[in-house]
Amino acid sequence: MSEEAKWYVVHTYSGYENAVAATIVKAAENRKMQDLILEVKIPLETVTEVHDSQTKTVERKIFPGYVLIKMIMTDESWHLVRNVRGVTGFVGSANKAVPLTEEEILSLGIEKHEVIVGYEVGGTVKVTDGPLVGFLGTVEEIETEKSRVRVIVSMFGRETPVDLDFDQVEAVK
Repeated sequence: MSEEAKWYVVHTYSGYENAVAATIVKAAENRKMQDLILEVKIPLETVTEVHDSQTKTVERKIFPGYVLIKMIMTDESWHLVRNVRGVTGFVGSANKAVPLTEEEILSLGIEKHEVIVGYEVGGTVKVTDGPLVGFLGTVEEIETEKSRVRVIVSMFGRETPVDLDFDQVEAVK
C-alpha cells in the first residue's frame, strides 16, 4: 500500500456529495484516522446567472456525483470511505482505486503550487521560447493562477503586449 497521500475520486449518489463529504470527515475523526484521510473536497465553481435582468451569483458543483479525497490508501481507510452511506465506489478499475495524476490535480485546481518567478512588474525579461525568441521586454502583469506573464515588447518601433508562459521568459540581470 502507498505511504504517501494521494487524491482519489469517490462516486456518490447525485445530490449526496455534501452529506458524503461530511460523513467521511466525521468518521475519520471518530476513528482517529485523520492521519490517513487528510482532506475531503467537492470541486465548486462560482457562476453568475442572469434571469429577468437580475444577476445572482451561485456556487455550482463542477462534477456532480463525485467527491475528492486526499488520503493514504490502506485497507482500513478504503473500508471507511467505501462503507459511507451514499458512496457507490472509488473511481478506478474493479476494487482498485486509481489516484489522480499530478496533471489532473493541477488542472482541477485542487492544490495550488506556489510559483516563484525571478522577475517582477516593471522588470526587464528576455523571451526564451516561441516566435519572439531573443526579444527583450518589460513585465506589465503577472498572472500566477494561470502561470502567465504579459510582457511589453518593442516590435517595428511599436510597444506590443504579449502573453507568455512563465517558462518562456527569464529575468535579465
